[in-house]
Amino acid sequence: MKLTGIIQSMGVPVDARQADLGNANLVSPGVAAAHHQHLFCLRLDMCVDGPANSVAEVDVVPDEPGPANPEHNGFHTESTVFRTEHEAQRVVDAARSRTWRIFNPSVRNGVGEPVSYKLLPAATPTMLARPESRVHERAAFASKNLWVTPYAPDEIHAAGRYPNQSGGGGGLPAWTARDRPIENTDLVVWHAFGLTHIVRPEDWPVMPVESTGFWLVPFGFFDRNPALDVPAPPTHCDSGGRAPVGP
Repeated sequence: MKLTGIIQSMGVPVDARQADLGNANLVSPGVAAAHHQHLFCLRLDMCVDGPANSVAEVDVVPDEPGPANPEHNGFHTESTVFRTEHEAQRVVDAARSRTWRIFNPSVRNGVGEPVSYKLLPAATPTMLARPESRVHERAAFASKNLWVTPYAPDEIHAAGRYPNQSGGGGGLPAWTARDRPIENTDLVVWHAFGLTHIVRPEDWPVMPVESTGFWLVPFGFFDRNPALDVPAPPTHCDSGGRAPVGP
């Protein structure tokens, strides 16, 4: 996602100082812009080498001191497979280099491990508005960075079908309240991500591009680098330094 455009500004006294504004930043004399967030949620209908998939959370943690870690610099991964919807409501943890893997437990790759794709999040926030706020009630999907649900054709919108008209609680919170099983099944991964925009003077009057997003990359899905078999460029396209021949 790339964000740009004209910021939502407001007039303040010309002699106002930053310390007087609280929830906003000065961007020009007499002009301020409020702190806010840009939060998105993508519905990833996964099918990793077949419809029966599972999701695991993978954290990187330091090894304990001991004979196997004499220099105290070792670390390893810890993987937790989610069994139900409640277990899969998770947040980003950059200190643990947290990622999530969507894998097919029934299909093995060249080294005998399940084929998988890795969801690699950015340093993304969750919603900062308090749970009792109207915006939080209507967009509770942004309270977590990861949700996993079994596939259902009518479960399309993370905030429910009519979030602007609703009293809150629709979408992902309502669906996952049933705590359905999600292991080795046809599943959907929901990733909520975005950024917190503390507006700066350089964003005024038109904001330069700021990017946010994530990566969905193969992790043991291929047996080797799939780009190694890219064909060589055809020889008839190489002029050998000569001027190109006309039509």
